[in-house]
Amino acid sequence: MSAATFVRADGLEKVTGQGRYTADLVLSGMLEGRFLLAGRPHARIRRIDTGAARRIPGVLAVITQDDVPQVRYGSAVKDRTLFARNVVRFEGEVVAAVAALSADAAAAALDAIDVDYESLPPINDPEAALDEKSPLVHPEYETYGAYDGLVRKGNDCAYVTIVKGNIESGFKDADTIVEERYTCDQSHPVPIEPHAIVAQWQGDKVTIWTTTQVPFMARAGVAETLAIPESNVRIIVPHLGGGFGGKCEFHFEAHVAALAKKAGRPVRVIFNRHEEFVAPDKVNHPMVVELKTGVKRDGTITARRGRIILDTGAYASDAPSIAEIATMMAAGPYRIPNLDIEAHTVYTNKTPAGSVRAPSGPQVAWAVEQHTDELAAQVGLDGYQIRARNLLQDGDEGPTGQRMTATGVRACLDKAAEMIGYDKPRAANEGIGLACGWWFSMPGASTVYMKMNADGSATIVTGAQENGSGAVMGLALIASEELGLDPKKISILYQDTDAGAWDMGSSGSQTTFNNGRAVIEASTEIRKRILELAADQLEAAVGDLELRDGFVRVRGVPSRQVAVADIVSTAQGNGELITARGAPQMPGMPENFGASCAGRVVFPAFADPTFVCQAARVQVNPATGVVRVKEIAAAHDFGHVINRPGATGQVEGGIVHSIGMALTEGMQYRDGRQLNPHLLDYKLQTAADAPSIRIEFIETQAVSGPRGGKGVGEPPIIPAAGAVGNAIADAIGVRVKQLPMTAPRVWAARQQKER
Repeated sequence: MSAATFVRADGLEKVTGQGRYTADLVLSGMLEGRFLLAGRPHARIRRIDTGAARRIPGVLAVITQDDVPQVRYGSAVKDRTLFARNVVRFEGEVVAAVAALSADAAAAALDAIDVDYESLPPINDPEAALDEKSPLVHPEYETYGAYDGLVRKGNDCAYVTIVKGNIESGFKDADTIVEERYTCDQSHPVPIEPHAIVAQWQGDKVTIWTTTQVPFMARAGVAETLAIPESNVRIIVPHLGGGFGGKCEFHFEAHVAALAKKAGRPVRVIFNRHEEFVAPDKVNHPMVVELKTGVKRDGTITARRGRIILDTGAYASDAPSIAEIATMMAAGPYRIPNLDIEAHTVYTNKTPAGSVRAPSGPQVAWAVEQHTDELAAQVGLDGYQIRARNLLQDGDEGPTGQRMTATGVRACLDKAAEMIGYDKPRAANEGIGLACGWWFSMPGASTVYMKMNADGSATIVTGAQENGSGAVMGLALIASEELGLDPKKISILYQDTDAGAWDMGSSGSQTTFNNGRAVIEASTEIRKRILELAADQLEAAVGDLELRDGFVRVRGVPSRQVAVADIVSTAQGNGELITARGAPQMPGMPENFGASCAGRVVFPAFADPTFVCQAARVQVNPATGVVRVKEIAAAHDFGHVINRPGATGQVEGGIVHSIGMALTEGMQYRDGRQLNPHLLDYKLQTAADAPSIRIEFIETQAVSGPRGGKGVGEPPIIPAAGAVGNAIADAIGVRVKQLPMTAPRVWAARQQKER
């Protein structure tokens, strides 16, 4: 069965409404839980009085930080506690939690909690926060634990650089130098399913059903913050209604577990949409991107200096590693011999930012790709020509010195330009723009267990997590090719930390990249054993046998065959269970690092990078500034494409997401508080807004991925905003340098040009 006709095992129940999500779960005696959020960006807590809340009929538990271990936690910096302790640092910080017999009683309990706050001035401007005289969001930051190699000072919780070649010499070699500044608003992942958690204790062990993308990270976070062994924590993820990075890392599982422990009953917490906007510490970083690039008359780029400021909000989360990514994105998929790029990850009193889909990628690529078109204009070239002269090729040295292989970015550029008709005339008020991008495949440890069943079917047991993209479902396709079975005969047991082996979760474009290799290893072992047993039964050499359509056949002799089901059942009757484990060695990072860098702990380079070019055709209404994206042409180098329909779906979804970031999705803040934390004024793209999308895959052969495949999930979101930005500039003759490029901003830019 081909990928084109493969029906996902989770598909039918999802589209028919039969699938059960976390919010659908109902346990005997279950209580309704709610969180009391701070509702202010910065304040000192003088006193919390929960007495009145505890006395409300139907309220069984009220907890604060005094009711849990005094443990600081965090991905890169241990800078926070479960509940606010002494100080609140952003409006969505959890101050207390309640559990009651009904939602009404829980709401009444929240209203009855008396918190005496002393308001403190919010720190909102990340550039001002970098000043040595700025007040500190975390005055005790030096006492916080952090991973080795992190460079931090004051409100800068992670300083990262790329230094390569001689920047001053590179600028001297240039005929033209272009300096620009771009700014990006905060945006949200906005999964349609909000966060939901159910926790139930049985003795000293807790089972938590949750909407996490990273079950094993959630398990570790619960164990750390509640000071219990990891073996006492079980995380189960029912169907997940999207995440886009917004459900990565450890979030609210420990809060609900502590609440259930205190109440002595199961507890369920479901966020409303306002809570979903302000509380989770996973939004896209607001950014400032400053670029200075030297270029010769022939279009060759000689040097680039870059400065990126990431507004990481109240807590560091995983932002230090994102700063590493941002510096790589500032260099882009271009051959630039001299680089001096720095990134600052700055604390403010805003919602914490973190690893939303392709973290930092869309924002930085949007700035870099518009900047690239500006370079072209200065030397009399167009956007295609300057990219063609500077894109990385096999054998080139990357920003930190890695030697490039399987580099399909030039082929992506050619294909995208061809599909969009880049050289053809534009209609009135129409523009076309190109943008390129690159992204990493995330190496990680991953394990699967496989077993053959007596009916000839197979079961894969994996710790990998399915976020709705189909990555885990696609593992059946990989196994089916190895075992010669219909993918429908391969079931998958997943999303339960007590069942599968450790996996890093649904993040970093890595599920198929890592777990796929594990499936191939386990399938190969099982295939070998089936052929050995069949060889005895068919009286043939193993090398003469083939596995196909559920049978082992002697090549060239169709009548000599035996069903896989017969082989497996016979083996079981003889006391043998045909099982295997796949746990391949984690791929290493590329070698030959030639740059001198600071703060690079997680991403010294990009492993098996994916390359992409997207082209956009837009129509701009000159009277209103409204931009309509009419067409997107996308060419992607995913290495060898394993699941073509799945990859196509990822590209389509990523493009529409990126168009939203380009035109409509952005948070408005006033004094540290979000002004549009709801779907009325935070404008997502809908099916009616989606343009015509044409997709082509450029196949290369990756070094480490399964069958030469690379990561797929994140790259599609990276270039579209830059392509739309260049298309707008092509249409109106001026650039919009703030993201999103809303109608008022487009109109204002055009009016300024006319004046």
